[in-house]
Parts: sequence; C-alpha cells; structure tokens
Amino acid sequence: QVQLVESGGGLVQAGDSLRLSCAASGGTFSTTLMEWFRQPPGKERKFVARITSSGGNTYYADSVKGRFIISRDNAKNSVYLQMNSLKLEDTAVYFCRLLGGGKFYWGQGTQVTVSS
Repeated sequence: QVQLVESGGGLVQAGDSLRLSCAASGGTFSTTLMEWFRQPPGKERKFVARITSSGGNTYYADSVKGRFIISRDNAKNSVYLQMNSLKLEDTAVYFCRLLGGGKFYWGQGTQVTVSS
C-alpha cells in the first residue's frame, strides 16, 4: 500500500521561503511521476508542480513559475517543493500525489499560511 506523508508547512511572512517534503513508502518510487497540488481555503485543489521519475523534467503552474522549485531524491523516496518569495495567495493546504499502477495516491496535506 502506497503511503505519502507531507511535512514542512507552517506560518511564514510574505517574501519568506519554505521547503515542503513528501516521503513515499510502499511503492516503486523511482519509476513514478510526482506532483504537488494545493487547495486554498474554500477553493478547489489545483496543480502546482510536476517532476518526472528521473527528475529530468519539471513543470509548473504559471502562478508559481520562477518562485517554486520541485525536486526529488529517489534514494530517499522523497519529493520536495522549495517555495521562495511566498505571497499571501500561496496560502493553502499542499498535497503531494503519486501515480502508481494506474492509480493516484495522495498524502494528507500540510498547511502553508502566508501572512502580511
């Protein structure tokens, strides 16, 4: 059974940086594409960033391009999201998602709150 556990969220001020982590277990992590999504309060969950299995290709939502960096360490079965120049509108619960065996798996999420 695949399990994903996010960590690293917290309360920060606008302009600060934060690094989220997502640790995977129970699957073949190194062959899977990994993604980050986020869900602001009262809004739908939306795509943030994606990284291919080797880490060779990354993709970002326009709203975070140039500020966020997704990376992964297959030896540690982990994916990361470095968030720089945080804005108020980045406030959300952040989730990682793994595609494995034709199914999507989600973590429980980690709260990021950006204050002015």
